[in-house]
Amino acid sequence: MSTLDKAAEVLRAFTAGQPEWGSRPLAAHLGVPRATAHFYLSGLAGAGFLRRTPSGQYRLSWHLAEFGALLSGGLPWFPRARNALADLAQATGGLGFLCVLEEGRVVCINRALGDPHATSAVQTDVTLPANATAAGKVLYAHARLPAPEFERYTDSTIVTPDEWAGELGRVVEGGYAHAIEEWIPGECSLGVPLWWEGDVVAAFGVQLPTSRFLPREHRLLERVRRAARPFSQG
Repeated sequence: MSTLDKAAEVLRAFTAGQPEWGSRPLAAHLGVPRATAHFYLSGLAGAGFLRRTPSGQYRLSWHLAEFGALLSGGLPWFPRARNALADLAQATGGLGFLCVLEEGRVVCINRALGDPHATSAVQTDVTLPANATAAGKVLYAHARLPAPEFERYTDSTIVTPDEWAGELGRVVEGGYAHAIEEWIPGECSLGVPLWWEGDVVAAFGVQLPTSRFLPREHRLLERVRRAARPFSQG
């Protein structure tokens, strides 16, 4: 593995669930000597990608936010999509999501929380499981890609190629996807494709607790479609 690949692996180790690393636990996580883990952590900190905390641990640097802003700023559809997502989340009281596909990974580039007092856990993962989310189904249904990894998260998760192929066919035919407790127990999501200049560039939708989602699914679908329509060019 090249030095660049190893540095990228170190950066990917930082997640919402594990935002901080020291050299010893990172070494165990990556299966490398502690000196190697320390070399990469200190090197990435010196390059501005990580910052060292007063306790001697490492976290992602705020400089990375600049890259995110530059990336989203270069997307002509993003400003309107972000505003529409905020309005959708506010109207539904749910968690709005805007996701893109990058090298087979479903990446959430924007979220909007409509109910700041929601008691359910707010999901903060950047990379989402394609086989267990509405966003993943929407994006894969419109991309020529092999099937993703079929990791099981709940009893409802799709874990076979035949199920996956059938689900993607339904997404293309219906123009939307839903995921009913397929990733997070007690949570459901619904998404539609965001078209721009003839291509699907993102998945746009909302997540709600099951008790609020199921009685309103048809109304939610119409609301999500209306929210996406003004700025989405098919």
